[in-house]
Amino acid sequence: MKKQDISENQANYAYLAIGSNLGKKVYNLINVKFILSKNDIHLIQSSSFYLTKSWPNPKFPKYVNAVLFVKTNLSLDKLFKKIKYIEKSLGRINAPKNYPRICDIDIIDFNGKFYNLSNIDLIVPHPRMDKRNFVLLPLYEINKRWIHPKYKKNIVNLISNLKSDDIRSIKLI
Repeated sequence: MKKQDISENQANYAYLAIGSNLGKKVYNLINVKFILSKNDIHLIQSSSFYLTKSWPNPKFPKYVNAVLFVKTNLSLDKLFKKIKYIEKSLGRINAPKNYPRICDIDIIDFNGKFYNLSNIDLIVPHPRMDKRNFVLLPLYEINKRWIHPKYKKNIVNLISNLKSDDIRSIKLI
């Protein structure tokens, strides 16, 4: 008999940050939403799309980003594996860290808790999400009361800690 993860077969809620800076960027993100729904990851709410400079190298093409609120019966590790599979199916290739990509999906929050799964090299919330305008502002759009599971800071405090250039440089599209 297969041992089931404690969160398997129950409703789990997650925030996913999605982004694209290659090809038809908006289409890529719309496609991500569609493919997630075909893989037991059901979209509850989506932020608008935001245009941002590529980070950390602003010379790369600009990104289109959004944050999704989803419901799934997948456990955290299975959600992570499914997301990696979806990224590859959409054309993401192995490239140096932070290089341009057709699709990037990060788990920002899973059931409002902090996780460090060393066996699959996964930390949730994403370790640098609290410093990224392209995550915080779309997340704020869909949940103005979100609290960081590790730092216990609300999203308004996290946004107020961003540099003013980071806030001015993001554009709603």
